[in-house]
Amino acid sequence: MKLSQELGLKPRQVKFWFQNRRTQMKAQQDRSDNVILRAENESLKNEFYRLQAELSKLVCPNCGGPAVPGGISFEELRIENARLREELERVCAIASRYIGRPIQTMGAAPALMPPSLDLDMNMYPRHFTEPMASCTEMMPVPMLPETASFPENNLVLVEEEKTVAMELAMSSMDELVKMCRTNEPLWIRNNENGRELLNLEEHARMFPWAPSNLKQRSTEFRTEAGRDSAVVIMNSVTLVDAFLDANKWTELFPSIVARAKTVQVVSAGVSGTNGSLQLMYAELQVLSPLVPTREAYFLRYCQQQNLDDETYWAIVDFPIDGFHNNLQASFPLYRRRPSGCLIQDMPNGYSRVTWVEHAEIEEKPVHQIFSHFVYNGMAFGAHRWLAVLERQCERVASLMARNITDLGVIPSPEARKNLMRLAQRMIRTFCVNISTSSGQLWTALPDSADDTVRITTRKVTEAGQPNGLILCAVSTTWLPYPHDQVFDLLRDERSRSQLEVLSNGNALHEVAHIANGAHPGNCISLLRINVASNSSQHVELMLQESCTDRSGSLVVYSTVDVDSVQLAMSGEDPSCIPLLPLGFFITPVELIRDASDDQGKSVPPSEEANGHISGSLLTVGLQVLASTVPSAKINLSSIAAINNHLCTTVHQITAALSSSTAPSCPDNGIGVLGSCTEPASAPEK
Repeated sequence: MKLSQELGLKPRQVKFWFQNRRTQMKAQQDRSDNVILRAENESLKNEFYRLQAELSKLVCPNCGGPAVPGGISFEELRIENARLREELERVCAIASRYIGRPIQTMGAAPALMPPSLDLDMNMYPRHFTEPMASCTEMMPVPMLPETASFPENNLVLVEEEKTVAMELAMSSMDELVKMCRTNEPLWIRNNENGRELLNLEEHARMFPWAPSNLKQRSTEFRTEAGRDSAVVIMNSVTLVDAFLDANKWTELFPSIVARAKTVQVVSAGVSGTNGSLQLMYAELQVLSPLVPTREAYFLRYCQQQNLDDETYWAIVDFPIDGFHNNLQASFPLYRRRPSGCLIQDMPNGYSRVTWVEHAEIEEKPVHQIFSHFVYNGMAFGAHRWLAVLERQCERVASLMARNITDLGVIPSPEARKNLMRLAQRMIRTFCVNISTSSGQLWTALPDSADDTVRITTRKVTEAGQPNGLILCAVSTTWLPYPHDQVFDLLRDERSRSQLEVLSNGNALHEVAHIANGAHPGNCISLLRINVASNSSQHVELMLQESCTDRSGSLVVYSTVDVDSVQLAMSGEDPSCIPLLPLGFFITPVELIRDASDDQGKSVPPSEEANGHISGSLLTVGLQVLASTVPSAKINLSSIAAINNHLCTTVHQITAALSSSTAPSCPDNGIGVLGSCTEPASAPEK
């Protein structure tokens, strides 16, 4: 009443003013609280995703399997366990009536029955008669889904973001061209291996606007940067077309690109190439489950440039995370800084390619046997990219060749192309199946002495591979032998037939040969398996492709029947031919040892005086059709059999190399000679 008198208002007006004021203040407070809660919610969601990703990488210290079974509650596991226990007791009771004595169930001390396992290793049908490794419990083996889809992020650039992306593309292109054409002091050449490494201080001076130079360098990230150049047998137009097509790009780098797709064409450019800007996703791999893959969304920009009166094509990849935050981060975090290549046309259809690879990777521990290979930038660096490109261009030239006269048993040039395409699919299938691509989980075997043996299973029902449950085992071993010596042993069918575990005592005869490049080891072979059971009606064949370059070598093979080969050569679609490839991946490595370790020890022939030891990493990948029923469960005898076969393979390869050169083996401080426990009869090293 007093306020109404002083202000000349009615009492109801004063009353309503206070009520409105309280409502406004409460609404402002609610909005403020809402903003704070939203920020906290977003922070908690990010923390949840991070912990979830970290949790998925945990392994059980007892069995090496996943620590938390994803998507399965413990209550469901208890119910399933009780049901299986009842089923086991019922079957044991029935069986005891027939054999006349009681059978112990899981309630008593577990006793493993002698396994009788007939597994087709997809080389030759064989019975495993070797003794099985003893284990006391069933080992959980991760199961890969039948089809692994691309990550869903609903990532699409709107019009405002497209403008920003194009501006970033221009600055990234400028950075790439300067990095390709500038030498010292931006690039420092390593006098020992001849490779060029980036001078980070000079890079920060030349490109102060770069995101990696605007902020203080974090110790959580490691920078990998290198440059290389080579002449390849492919013209610039074909190369550009391959880089702008995700499928062709994947086929061009089957050992590096596990999967890739074009998410969005931001700008089509002129004729789909010059000025083209694409949003892409890629997963990069090393052919071993011991090295995690690297996933990234990035923008790829292509532009034709005139430099010093010469025409070049430039392709640059640059990160999207700088202005678009709608991304689910991969682990370990991988940031692809401006990277790419400068392509110059040369006479006779050749091109000179200068490649720059620049990335920041989250500092995460890598398995000891691959640490030198990864930390030195050899795993994902420019040297490996360009070496694979150089070899694959030779393969494409061989595929497109028309003046082939000596075809052997191959009836026509078109049949030759189809056989090469079938071998390409075999190579790609092998590379994807032995890595951690598409979220493939692997289990470490507890009895692996050096923790380098991994196994996994896959359910397969689609065409292209044998349908059923596939068991895969991979092992990596350091060998004190040059990688070309190991490659020559494994690619030659005559020397490989001397390895009992790989040939089963049968000779191999080459019936068709396709050269894939200048190196004699780059070839495709169709081999006849000479076994007693072979007849004119039943002939066993093996399709093999071997390839080698500066970064490493591959030997991959798979058995095929005559009908499948004839189908492929007749021009029919070979995608339905089932292939279950096995093979070897050999990587050259140089290890540095302390000179103090050499006192009183013999120095191996492969070791140089400066303390560098030339050797190689041998990765062996085996696959088995464990069951023709995709929903079947893997059993202990299958795991023991493939593990024993894997170890025997490594031992026989090591023995064959040792008998030809007989070097002294360095101590375990540098590397491991065998990834499986040495047999008792092995000589002391």
